[in-house]
Amino acid sequence: MLRPKLVHRFRQNLAHFTLKATLYLSWVLGLFPFTFDARKRQLHRSKWLLAYGLILNTLLIVLSLLPSTDDHNDIKVEVFERNPLVKQVEDLVEAIGLITTVVTHLRIYWKSKELVAILNELLMLENRHFSELILGDCWQFDRYVIEKGLLIILELGSSLVIYFGIPDSKAVVHEAVCIYIVQLEVLLVVMHFHLAVIYIYRFVWIINGQLLDMARRLRRGESVDPERIQKLLWLYNRLLDLNNRLATIYDIQVTFFMATLFSANIIVGHVLVICWINIQRFSLVVMILLFPQALIVNFWDLWLGIASCNLAESTGRKTSTILKLFNDIEGMEEEVERRVTEFSFFCIHRRLRIRHLGLFDINYEMGFHMIITNILYVLFLVQFDYMNLKFKADDRYDQQM
Repeated sequence: MLRPKLVHRFRQNLAHFTLKATLYLSWVLGLFPFTFDARKRQLHRSKWLLAYGLILNTLLIVLSLLPSTDDHNDIKVEVFERNPLVKQVEDLVEAIGLITTVVTHLRIYWKSKELVAILNELLMLENRHFSELILGDCWQFDRYVIEKGLLIILELGSSLVIYFGIPDSKAVVHEAVCIYIVQLEVLLVVMHFHLAVIYIYRFVWIINGQLLDMARRLRRGESVDPERIQKLLWLYNRLLDLNNRLATIYDIQVTFFMATLFSANIIVGHVLVICWINIQRFSLVVMILLFPQALIVNFWDLWLGIASCNLAESTGRKTSTILKLFNDIEGMEEEVERRVTEFSFFCIHRRLRIRHLGLFDINYEMGFHMIITNILYVLFLVQFDYMNLKFKADDRYDQQM
């Protein structure tokens, strides 16, 4: 009995630490231009923080765009000379990454007024309503917060391993610092969105718990206040509106970020195939430690973002399922039945979805399509350049003979 309590406490403390670390790091990097008024429990947009973030991030982006010095290590020379297509694809990936970085920072300052209004409403809902409705432990919330924080560390570690781990690379420390601070900033901004989605999931989870509790009470013959159901419907409606507004603010940044991971997986997978075909020219360290770990971390990060959105969407679908439990209860008061019917009709016509650019929903179905497409693009590139790879392998064989 004591051990589960210790695990529960440790998980909550670790999630709380992750949230605080994200907040303070975002302040330091100029990504969260808001100050908190403890008396009013509200956020306020700070012009000083906006100016600080704009100057700092502009400087970092400019410094990270200085001429690269690590393009002439043996592996890149070998890969680019043998496969010019890889160089073209890498240039495309770098262009997507640059666009992602610039757009991400521009949207922070452009949408800051609307974002602070949304965050303040979420704080208001938490303080005035949801803090009194919690029933049980929302362990999924803690899990996703911790996992997202861990992935940021792994993404940075993976990039640093490739930057400094490639044999004979001419790495420059100050260049690496600028590049990976910029990468950290993009990861943190995307994390802000996913944390907001997880918070909305947690609020919907609380509403579902309240509905389940009322259904159990009605089955036991106890009475239920119909105004309580009306309040839950109002909260649910507010959450759906806030969710749509948040998705509109972050849709461009998150879409570009997913495109960056998508394209990075293509280039890493293609290079891994080239190294495998020419395995005698490359060390086992490159084959085992460098590129495979980058693929694993990138896929994990991509999938976690999809899973967090799917978790919120699936929890919203459970609301409709829970409301169906009231249909089997006999002897309900007319007012209670009317409120439940209104809630059910609302869930039929409006659903919790994370939609980007008004074109596609982020869920498991979309995630499977993305992963399959990612693998297919690598196969297409290999097939397109297959004869080139084969001839070079045959040339190497002839030279050895």
